[in-house]
Amino acid sequence: MPYLVPEEELEIRATRAGGPGGQHVNKVSTRIEVVWDVAGSASLPPDLKNRLLTRLASKLDTRSRLRVVAADSRSQTRNRDAALERLRALVAEALRPRKPRVLTKPSAAARRRRIDEKRRRAERKRERRGPLDE
Repeated sequence: MPYLVPEEELEIRATRAGGPGGQHVNKVSTRIEVVWDVAGSASLPPDLKNRLLTRLASKLDTRSRLRVVAADSRSQTRNRDAALERLRALVAEALRPRKPRVLTKPSAAARRRRIDEKRRRAERKRERRGPLDE
């Protein structure tokens, strides 16, 4: 079951979007910014909180807040939905359990090929050396 971020823990702001668009962009706040305080979340169990803080470390600000922005559409509602979906996807990916790595050994043939190649390389370098003058 995926974790759902409670909406009361989200800070949602609408601001003016930049870029082209003329008068519409200059007078309508369609850009949506969603901020979630991961470290201060009361609804997160400690183990999930630690996992999120670790896996999302590069996306968190100095106060351990996750910030997602959407300004793709001219509609504030569509941008809000897009920002919330991006936040949901980030959290879901960070909470997804990782498969443990299975240690493997190289096959006997692979070890043999490696050693043979090392021997050939050493021989090639030995042949490049000129005769030693004594």
